[in-house]
Amino acid sequence: MPRVETVAADTPFGDRLRTGFGYPLRGAALPTCVVIALLHYVGLLPSYIGALASALVWAATWRYAADCLLHTAHGYADPPDVGSDGNDASGWGLTAIHLLVAALCLIAIVFFPRLLWPVLIVSALALPAIDMSLAFDGNLALALNPFNWTRVIGSFGAAYLIPVAINLLLGVLIVLASVSTALLPRLLALPLFAFAYTYLIVLAFHLMGAMIHQRHERFGLEPEAPKLARAGGQDADETLLAEVEALAPADPAAATALLVARMQDRIAPASLHLAYRRLLQRQNLRDGLLVHGQIWIAALIAQGESRRALGLLQECRGIDDGFIPDDPRTCGELADLAARLGMSRLALHLCGCFVAQWPRDPQAAHYGLLAARKLAEHVDQRAEATALLDRLVAAWPEHPLRAEIDAQRRLLGSPA
Repeated sequence: MPRVETVAADTPFGDRLRTGFGYPLRGAALPTCVVIALLHYVGLLPSYIGALASALVWAATWRYAADCLLHTAHGYADPPDVGSDGNDASGWGLTAIHLLVAALCLIAIVFFPRLLWPVLIVSALALPAIDMSLAFDGNLALALNPFNWTRVIGSFGAAYLIPVAINLLLGVLIVLASVSTALLPRLLALPLFAFAYTYLIVLAFHLMGAMIHQRHERFGLEPEAPKLARAGGQDADETLLAEVEALAPADPAAATALLVARMQDRIAPASLHLAYRRLLQRQNLRDGLLVHGQIWIAALIAQGESRRALGLLQECRGIDDGFIPDDPRTCGELADLAARLGMSRLALHLCGCFVAQWPRDPQAAHYGLLAARKLAEHVDQRAEATALLDRLVAAWPEHPLRAEIDAQRRLLGSPA
């Protein structure tokens, strides 16, 4: 089971507010906001087709925002994947409510200018209560009930003013977006402002979810994130880590044994691996660090954390300069990553070791060619690069990369 990142319900709201500004920019939220912003281009389609398409985009926006509210209210720290929590009814309901508010403001501007500010203030005050109720219950009649607004507002007190302020900011931003098209090219202004107000919508709903999470008992809500964490053994891991840290100063060997027993049982979180490595370093167990490095690098690659695996590889090379992963697929993936990141010396080391360690592996020609290209970047190493290419031709005369190998040999002045 993947690790579930949770937030404690008693986390001060000031901390939630401070970290909340980054919430729409991480995990699944960032690509979702970007895609939604780009989808607003459908509003440029002619006539009712563009209007209908825009309504669909807004429905998707509110649907994802409702997902974020529910996900946060259940104690999750990270944004949800698209469509993981909410329901389509809440998306359409929220879209209808906010379009109605926009229509009321427009009517006030055109026919009753003096009523514009009262409409704006009432809307800003009522919308968070409506949004939270609709996202949770999907009941439009309950969400529009003023008595329900009073109940929701009373449950939050002064903290309720935070989503109110964000709603006011959102309204100002949408007005700016409508007038800025005269100053900026519409094709540029449209996605920029669309991203900005999608960001604010997700932020507002996340913070409303955090407010509900803090008061979940009042709403009869039992957050599911802590239950999932307990089912995955995360609470047990945190208890074990505390026990290990308490035992380590007096008996590091016993503390190490506790971690070994846990890591043999199931996939361990990074915190336990790091604690294990600190204990090995304290006891100067060089070979243990290298063996653990092999195991953890393979696990990180399997979990898709190749950059972290590359960092661990460099740490192990600081202990033993000849260290390489013990699996050709792992070694090759890290060699390719190092090359893409411009880490030429590390890429050359991994490629050279791959060819030497697994000369008959079909990928040896690929990594030999990559090594030759890295060597050829330095004038004093071109002879070495040519010799390596010659060995590849001799070992793999019919390899699919033969044409690329010959092309590289010609670049180095060697006859193909």
